Amino acid sequence: MFTRIALFLATNLAVLFLASIVMSLLGVSPDQMAGLLVLGAMFGFGGSLVSLLTSKWMAKRATGAHVITQPRSEAERWLVDTVRRQAQAAGIGMPEVAIYDAPEINAFATGANRNNALVAVSTGLLRNMSADEAEAVLGHEIAHVANGDMVTMALLQGVLNTFVIVLARVVGGIVDGYLSGNREGEGRGMAYFAIVLVLEMVFGLFATMIAMWFSRRREFRADAGGAQLAGRHKMIAALEKLALNHGHSTLPNQIAAFGIAGGMGEGLRRLFLSHPPLAERIAALRASAAA
Repeated sequence: MFTRIALFLATNLAVLFLASIVMSLLGVSPDQMAGLLVLGAMFGFGGSLVSLLTSKWMAKRATGAHVITQPRSEAERWLVDTVRRQAQAAGIGMPEVAIYDAPEINAFATGANRNNALVAVSTGLLRNMSADEAEAVLGHEIAHVANGDMVTMALLQGVLNTFVIVLARVVGGIVDGYLSGNREGEGRGMAYFAIVLVLEMVFGLFATMIAMWFSRRREFRADAGGAQLAGRHKMIAALEKLALNHGHSTLPNQIAAFGIAGGMGEGLRRLFLSHPPLAERIAALRASAAA
């Protein structure tokens, strides 16, 4: 995981360095650029890292999930035993296992560390899925943890946030200077801040598209991981059961991207989906079996 983080940060530092060169060509001084990068990184990465570090606590609080410390039923014992077996097979530490009350079929995994994660399932999943289907869903969530998806998403979001903050201010300064006739000696007025606000919203939309594109790709990888841990036919059956449920999710926004359900939308809305359509996920699994 640390190698993944180091390579990810190194790549994005190189991108930021290239951006600083481009900004200098646009007339942004090195001191201004350094200040903007520090500001952008503080706010961009700060929020993402705080969200990552508090993700387990927030998920429990938002869903009212009950962590199984001592199984009270056969269903709870099966959940804990299945997660333990899959975690060992995936080479990660034993996650906390929890159940939250919700009518839809869903589950999620979160946590800042692959050896100290949380895997939670809904009561609707326990009521409506067979043991084989539920095993596949758990495998999917364990694969998310093993792949380090929560950390990677936080780092990606931090980089995107930084670019949004920096680019909005650089471009805003250029536009404001053009509109004001590049008059020297005048501070930034309300027009500059209004331009920056609009640009942050516009650039933020593009940043969201990039983050959601990556989120959709990681769902395919987690499906493949779930198929490896539980069996391909079980993973396909679980996704087909989710399709009958129309992929409906009532998870709070901050953890919805980490649930297994989701992926409904057409046209431009598709660009903002955290999950691919279930039909595409099922087709991908069947295609990999035929390959």
